[in-house]
Amino acid sequence: MRYAAIVLLLIHGLIHVLGFAKAFHLGNISQLTKEISKPAGLFWLFATLLFVSAAVMLFLQSRLLWLVLIAAVLISQVLITYSWHDAKFGTIANVLLLAVAISSFASWKYHHLFVSDVKSNFSQPAYFEQGLLTENDIVHLPLTIQRYIRYTKSIGKPKVNNFKAEFTGTIRGKENEQWMPFYSEQYNFFSVPTRLFFMNATMKSLPVAGYHKYVNANASMDIRLLSLFQVQYFDGAEMNTAETVTFFNDLCIMAPAALIDKRIEWEEVNAHATKARFTVNNHTINATLFFNDEGALIDFESFDRFNTQENKRMRWTTPIKAYTEINGYKLASEADLVYSYPGQEFVYGRFKMKQILYNTSAAK
Repeated sequence: MRYAAIVLLLIHGLIHVLGFAKAFHLGNISQLTKEISKPAGLFWLFATLLFVSAAVMLFLQSRLLWLVLIAAVLISQVLITYSWHDAKFGTIANVLLLAVAISSFASWKYHHLFVSDVKSNFSQPAYFEQGLLTENDIVHLPLTIQRYIRYTKSIGKPKVNNFKAEFTGTIRGKENEQWMPFYSEQYNFFSVPTRLFFMNATMKSLPVAGYHKYVNANASMDIRLLSLFQVQYFDGAEMNTAETVTFFNDLCIMAPAALIDKRIEWEEVNAHATKARFTVNNHTINATLFFNDEGALIDFESFDRFNTQENKRMRWTTPIKAYTEINGYKLASEADLVYSYPGQEFVYGRFKMKQILYNTSAAK
């Protein structure tokens, strides 16, 4: 759908060159029978430049596409009205492109809610004291967690008070549904436990946006088609607990240095497994972390995450598929999201980390 719109933008834009050529007598332009002044001809050329610029912006997925595209459509329609007899069918293209502009505006406005929430959370005070993470900071932790923190090369680096992460991957709602490719960005803050996750996906060639918001154990999930039409919305007690699990999962996988958090209660099971209880605003969740012989976290398990499809809590795991070096850390770079049904492990998400930045000071 996006590429079809790009082609339409380019073709429609280049057609406007005819008005410029007619005004400056650059060849025999028989398609336009009415005379066009040179000032008007410059507007025809300007419309071309705007449509071509909009095509480039759509290719680059710029959120400000709507600004350029609305200007292009308005100028184009004025010019078409002036040469109505010859150019009236261009109105059809403008109507289609106006719909693209409206969708782009909706996408920008919806994403702006996320950006505003992110910016407001940078006022949070630091949860962990400033300085580098040392061996003294982790000495009270179970040996499995100590080994994992060392494995991730977090020792000797700054303590983590927030992070920004970007992912690509695929996701689906049910076993028989097609995988939807997505790109996501999220910010996590630790002083007031906050997780702001925004996702852009494609479902049957149509754009779908989702915003998961978690602040101090109050959570919501809002999924919108074309960023306009709400197709799913969840909040309430079960969502609050489920997203507390997700927040803790993020902490374990993406911010190992933050496992010194005093809101976590640890119980070492054996050399390869440790249980955890994590409490936020009277919401306590339980999880078990599993490790390999090298000390790497290889899976995370919780029975406290609510499955909105089944309307009940189910066993939820995030098996880690790969580690990679990212900005001097050794972090999980690929993981699956799995619900356990009777006799079946249902993988509904596959995530690949593209970037992570710690202790950011502003929305990037």
